[in-house]
Amino acid sequence: MEDAYLGQANDIILGQDFLTWLWYKSEALGGTFATPDGEAFALYMEQRISVQGGEGDAKETTSVSGLMSELKEAKAGLALGKKVCKAQIKIEVDSDAWQTTLKAEDFSQTSFKTPKVEFKQEEGDDPDASFLEKMYLLERGLGFLDAVYFEFLKLRFSETWDEERKKVGRWLNKDSQSN
Repeated sequence: MEDAYLGQANDIILGQDFLTWLWYKSEALGGTFATPDGEAFALYMEQRISVQGGEGDAKETTSVSGLMSELKEAKAGLALGKKVCKAQIKIEVDSDAWQTTLKAEDFSQTSFKTPKVEFKQEEGDDPDASFLEKMYLLERGLGFLDAVYFEFLKLRFSETWDEERKKVGRWLNKDSQSN
């Protein structure tokens, strides 16, 4: 089981491998990641995850959601060979938080939420300030996602990928045995 999980020769779907690896890595590292320039941030898979397996008419999707949930049913689906197809992701830096749902098939995001921006203006304030702050926060949040995706790609196309696949398999086996 642990050898067959990610990156099979006939079934390479990069987005699913990325989200599955990201879930594993966020748990293995306690959610701690860093940008290439060393800025630390936390990233968690949160509340909603969908896993999918099979092909054509036999395709099955399992969606699991729950506040403060361990998402055990989704992990059980992974242990059966399904892969993450959609996940809600939360990123935190200090008191700032971003949240988005990322789809594996095309890397599209829905409901990308940034830290709150105050739009109330007082006399003499720059009328563009709130908009520019929102754009900065969007760019910053996407930069954190880019950092983990870049880390994944470096690993995915390296000689150490087989060992990482085995680690993901052991993570799945450990969780499925504790249920």
